[in-house]
Amino acid sequence: MSSPVPTIRLKPRKALPFHCQHPWVFATAIGRIEGNPDTGDEVRLVSESGEFIARGLYNPSSKIRVRLYRWEDLPLDADYWRLLIQRAVGLRKLLFSEGSDAARFCRLVFSEGDGLSGLTVDRYGDFLLTQWTSAALFERRDLLISLLAEEASPSGIWRRTEKNMGHLEGLEAHDGLVWGSEPPAKIDVVENGVTYNVDVVSGQKTGFYYDQRENRRAVANFTSGANVLDVCSYTGSFGLNALVHGKAASVLAVDSSQSAIDGALEHARVNNVSDRYSVEVGDAFDTLQRLASESRRFEVVVLDPPKLARTRSGLQRALKAYVRWNEMAMQVTAPGGILATCSCSGHVSRDDLEHVLVEAAQRAGRTVQIIEERGQASDHPVSAHCLETSYLKCFICRIL
Repeated sequence: MSSPVPTIRLKPRKALPFHCQHPWVFATAIGRIEGNPDTGDEVRLVSESGEFIARGLYNPSSKIRVRLYRWEDLPLDADYWRLLIQRAVGLRKLLFSEGSDAARFCRLVFSEGDGLSGLTVDRYGDFLLTQWTSAALFERRDLLISLLAEEASPSGIWRRTEKNMGHLEGLEAHDGLVWGSEPPAKIDVVENGVTYNVDVVSGQKTGFYYDQRENRRAVANFTSGANVLDVCSYTGSFGLNALVHGKAASVLAVDSSQSAIDGALEHARVNNVSDRYSVEVGDAFDTLQRLASESRRFEVVVLDPPKLARTRSGLQRALKAYVRWNEMAMQVTAPGGILATCSCSGHVSRDDLEHVLVEAAQRAGRTVQIIEERGQASDHPVSAHCLETSYLKCFICRIL
């Protein structure tokens, strides 16, 4: 006879978010633990009165003490994990035509957006790259990897890790091959008809940012004949779309990483736009300040900084930084020009970014018209039950 599943009993008046299928149960919401669950153990979540809510996985080392996956009192067995993987893969089949570039190069599993809190999977052609942000779900890795192999039929699956997961989750994992054949260090990714040679082994995250796919193409619509400034360019995707699709006159790419800039130059060569592509390596904010002091002006400016608000406690400091960045970006945008400004910080809301634009415009002495409010690409679905999954903001603005 199997032992009873441990029960997590909530404090009074804490149950509503979880009845609404929010997947994160923080330690501060827990009133009592009945049983002795360890990392990765399945648990039942109940209200203060004992009403069943959901089943999830426990982690005593994480602030997110329980991640929820099933809102019926049935086990988290292999069939259920298979269903979640099938749903995720099925969405990409719905979104992208079989064999298309978008189908071959996309986010296959988007953590909470696909009901698999703590697992991200990117497809790079014949290979999958996984990232785990939950130590509890990581305990199910062998099963989940086998299910991914079964549903997606890759040649190989490679694990990438995030440095801070040991501290946040008690998750100790290392990069490396977990199934099938080892991927090449670099893979040619084709997105929007633009080719990138992506370092999947040591590049940022899993090597490429699929979430901006549709925004890159949208910004290119405004770049015909324009001189474009691509700030925090990484390996050049916004600028390359501007040159290839928008027929921009020129692009100046700015990034603090020499390796990223080297990659951008190589991508410009591969896409036959090197004659219109130039770069600067250095602190992006300092470069913006210098360009403003030199009275340089660009018809289109793209500002896509790294995540500035990593925690809720750091939000106000981050918003002040966003104001400074956007003020400088407006100063180098020609009158009537376009500023595409982005934030990938989940703690920064759309309202926050709008207020940033208002304050930055006042400081820069400019007027802002928001033309488009955009988000992440469709293979990064937003869960209506976990609005934190709506993390990427991209505002395309006219600066007067």
